[in-house]
Amino acid sequence: MTLTLILMRHAKSSWEEPALADHDRPLNKRGKRAAKALGAWLRGQMHQPDQAIVSTAIRTRDTYDRLGLTLEADFSPELYNANSAEMQMVLEMASGNTVLMIGHNPGISAFANEMAAQAHSHARFHDFPTGGTVVMRFDIATWDQVEPGTGQVLDFVLPREFPE
Repeated sequence: MTLTLILMRHAKSSWEEPALADHDRPLNKRGKRAAKALGAWLRGQMHQPDQAIVSTAIRTRDTYDRLGLTLEADFSPELYNANSAEMQMVLEMASGNTVLMIGHNPGISAFANEMAAQAHSHARFHDFPTGGTVVMRFDIATWDQVEPGTGQVLDFVLPREFPE
């Protein structure tokens, strides 16, 4: 059996209100467009999650909402500023066959790089700019069997590279 992981860094956030706590920053205009484009890309590539686990931060929630998925998300405080080990613990509790996780850097890029059997050739795979999304397949039956270095990278995209 195979399971699929879609790891996504939230889209571009706004810094217009410096008094806002980091957790409360929304998406900026570019981020809103990018999240919508990522949703269209996921549907176009047939990467349809059956479970979504999303950080509780406003910008990750906004990113998820703009993807246009009909699936109800699980909002996880553990994903807010999670490191790679914490992200793996959250994933090990997942139950979907195709799981979407939306989080933050530096954890999301570290987790993607640790889970991949071989890094994607894209120059930005290692640092995961905002909206960066990777799709990996694992030859496992349940997520509690997931191990670093075993994910086959199927796709990696950045929304800024989509045509307008």
